[in-house]
Amino acid sequence: MIDRSEYLNRLIEFKDGNIIKVITGIRRCGKSTLLAMFTDYLKVNGVADEQIIAMNFESVKFAHLQDYKALYRYIESRIFKNGKTYILLDEIQSVDNFEKTVNSLTVDFDVDIYLTGSNAYMLSSDLSTVLSGRYVEIKMYPLSFKEYMTAQDSGKPAEDYFYDYMKYGGLPFISNEKEEEKINAYLDGIYNTVIFKDVVQHNNIKDAAFIEKLIRFVFSSIGSPVSPSSIAKAVKNDNRGISHETIENYLDMLCKAYILSKAVRYDVKGKSYLKTLNKYYATDLGLRNHVLGYRQIEPTHALENIIYFELLKRGYRVDIGKVGEFEIDFVATNKNIVKYFQVAWTVNGGSEILRRECRPFDNIQDHYEKTIITMDKDFISSVNGINKINAVDFLQN
Repeated sequence: MIDRSEYLNRLIEFKDGNIIKVITGIRRCGKSTLLAMFTDYLKVNGVADEQIIAMNFESVKFAHLQDYKALYRYIESRIFKNGKTYILLDEIQSVDNFEKTVNSLTVDFDVDIYLTGSNAYMLSSDLSTVLSGRYVEIKMYPLSFKEYMTAQDSGKPAEDYFYDYMKYGGLPFISNEKEEEKINAYLDGIYNTVIFKDVVQHNNIKDAAFIEKLIRFVFSSIGSPVSPSSIAKAVKNDNRGISHETIENYLDMLCKAYILSKAVRYDVKGKSYLKTLNKYYATDLGLRNHVLGYRQIEPTHALENIIYFELLKRGYRVDIGKVGEFEIDFVATNKNIVKYFQVAWTVNGGSEILRRECRPFDNIQDHYEKTIITMDKDFISSVNGINKINAVDFLQN
């Protein structure tokens, strides 16, 4: 198993607390493995096998329990009588009205509950209402580059592996697979499952072809601001107009299936969020590149995509910064901490390139940390008070 200790430690931190742990993320990002790691942790720390009830609802083995009443009766029959019962329910969104079962279990028994799901609909208003204030969401992502490196041989420089990571993404299976044919088959299977099961089927969408056309457009536009109107013009369906509201709804569905993530524009001077020209990033670059046939691996935008998710994984809220007529790639906020980031493949092509990347920072009046992340390898770590760091070093730090 690849070490996902940061996620495991969060589960351990919340263990035995009177709160339900909900682990969310795109399919095959490692949620089931995380539950297996946590189960091992429980057993090593004195929890008996009879105290653990673990089910994966992607397995036919539990198909007869995809009714919330049947699930409740089954778990009730296995409740440990002399202490706490640990309940781990994987891909729980397959169970209709599962929140009723979960709520009843917390009321009726001494339990500690862990759920996983592959779409944000499991955190719908129904769940939020029934379990209001009694659950915590742990967002899980594909492997960070640092995690990806733990699965690699140490004989090659990290930068060599970085290009594979940028091309094939960070889904755990990919990190140990070297045959391109198997990688492509794996990515194809995940993509089809996410699009057709978590988006089309779940939302009763009639025109699956349009959803595919939409995702291809957004995938090809990562790192670029888009609007519903620009998307509607680009992906109009058989010359039939698509409303802006429909585009926004479909984009929301793709984000809730965790295949996309939306970064909102933030006016740094006005300290307010803007409603237009957001950016979308691909949760996994491997899926994105596979769908586009590996034809549009534009290095700077791919690097920007990687840094965006790295900042999310480190616990920041990540927005696109607007400073007058200039744009800052990322404004990363965590409580009272604010950091500004510019991402460029290189700034060593001449002084004008460096000035262009630094110019947005010049218009910021505060004194929060500012950093340029590039693939450059040199000894320059600061430019006029602005940090400059190699991307591979940043990702491994």
